[in-house]
Amino acid sequence: MTDTTTTSDRIDLTDQERDAELDLHQLKQLVGLVEYDESTDPFPVTGWDAIVFVVGNATMAAHYYQSAWGMELVAYAGPENGTKDHKAFVLRSGSIRFVVKGAVSPDSPLVEHHARHGDGVVDIALEVPDVDVCVEQARSAGATILQEPVELTDDFGTVRMAAIATYGETRHSLVQRVVDGTTYAGPYLPGFQEAQSTFVKRDGAPKRLFQALDHIVGNVELGKMEEWVGFYNKVMGFTNMAEFIGDDIATDYSALMSKVVANGNHRVKFPLNEPAVAKKKSQIDEYLEFYGGPGAQHLALATNDILRTVDELRREGVEFLATPDAYYEDPELRSRIGEVRVPIEELQRRGILVDRDEDGYLLQIFTRPLGDRPTVFFEIIERHGSLGFGKGNFKALFESIEREQDKRGNL
Repeated sequence: MTDTTTTSDRIDLTDQERDAELDLHQLKQLVGLVEYDESTDPFPVTGWDAIVFVVGNATMAAHYYQSAWGMELVAYAGPENGTKDHKAFVLRSGSIRFVVKGAVSPDSPLVEHHARHGDGVVDIALEVPDVDVCVEQARSAGATILQEPVELTDDFGTVRMAAIATYGETRHSLVQRVVDGTTYAGPYLPGFQEAQSTFVKRDGAPKRLFQALDHIVGNVELGKMEEWVGFYNKVMGFTNMAEFIGDDIATDYSALMSKVVANGNHRVKFPLNEPAVAKKKSQIDEYLEFYGGPGAQHLALATNDILRTVDELRREGVEFLATPDAYYEDPELRSRIGEVRVPIEELQRRGILVDRDEDGYLLQIFTRPLGDRPTVFFEIIERHGSLGFGKGNFKALFESIEREQDKRGNL
């Protein structure tokens, strides 16, 4: 929850951003944060609260996010402290909080969920200033309420929570961390205990590799994109930021359509994709097939030094999609992007893509799928004024994804 002191820029820092020692200038660059009037918002959203993953082995996943992605273990729930059917590890990097959950009991509902979907995002939890206001707005707009508002309390205070359904089996938990004027002071939520990892970073490792979450992409079935854009417009008061259709977002073989919705301050941004009819199977079709329905396709992690982040991730074995040299040698690219903070040759050496729009430019790169199924992956993004999503890179990106699909026999 934000504090009650408004900055001269009329944007408040969240507690997570403050704890991460971020400032407004950094956030405006990292995620394109903008001013807005919360009092006119029917469903005010402060920002991201946590991204909750269901995985096959949470113990190993927690180690992976620490050792490869530089995240910090901060909280834990499991059989040792009263959570009998699963383990949950809470990890932080900057203002981002991941929660990885894995079943302990064969009777846990997480077993069935993982059998259907594999590793993936089950809950995109959002911090809100008033859960009850949001739930009533959602109910009046026809949303499915998965959990009515409830208060959870422990020695650190009280959190008020509810949940609504979105595409597929994905949910939005709504988390109110200031109740009756008091901010919850625990490490995550009631039921979790503070945790300290035995993992030790190697000498010279940076404090963190990414600082904030820029956006989460959702993949939905053919013909459903407009329905879910309408959901975010009508239920949550999100506005439309961008639209990508036709040649903007197609290759010689596959195509998709995408629209982007965002909350008022642009901390929370959701590109929503659906497949389009083309000669071969698109990346969205492949995702829907292997995930077993709609879900979160990729998370964009914001950094202020993408070169170092990529170098460090590669050092730890993280694999990225390859970009052919022809992309960087194209005279049109160089004339379109103009001056950027590093030589094109340095971007080429790492496979980092670059795009410019009327507001500035951005640098981005995409990992290969993180798990066994070709579903969830990460994007690393560094913004310099641009509020876009790399429209000029779509064709190069999709061709790169298609090369990977072809290797898997799924194109």
